[in-house]
Amino acid sequence: MLKLSSNPRNIALVESFVERIVKQYQLNQDLYGNILITLTEAVNNAIIHGNRKDESKTVQIQLRKLSNCLAIRVTDEGRGFDIGEIPDPTAPENLLKVGGRGVFLMQQLSDAVEFHNEGRTVEMQFNI
Repeated sequence: MLKLSSNPRNIALVESFVERIVKQYQLNQDLYGNILITLTEAVNNAIIHGNRKDESKTVQIQLRKLSNCLAIRVTDEGRGFDIGEIPDPTAPENLLKVGGRGVFLMQQLSDAVEFHNEGRTVEMQFNI
């Protein structure tokens, strides 16, 4: 488990966490890239949108090895959100907007994404 205070600079710590996972489970470079991007997006969302950069609040990253996949959970201490209210970044009116693609990237680059705890926890699964 990795626990971070909600300072955007702490997003940089995600890379070494992913590198340890890749080494431990001997993952290929494609999987490394997918995990790094999705986990970075999830932690970024948790720090900025969930905890609103309140450094007294933390973001927790947990890793579980399931039978055929790795499950990575990111949990913040924010108010949560409704996944149904996230605009579709591929809709014509959103194509030129800056931001708003984090959840979309998580869904595209992982094998499964689930939201729990009223949106305060996201779990991404990667088949190995």
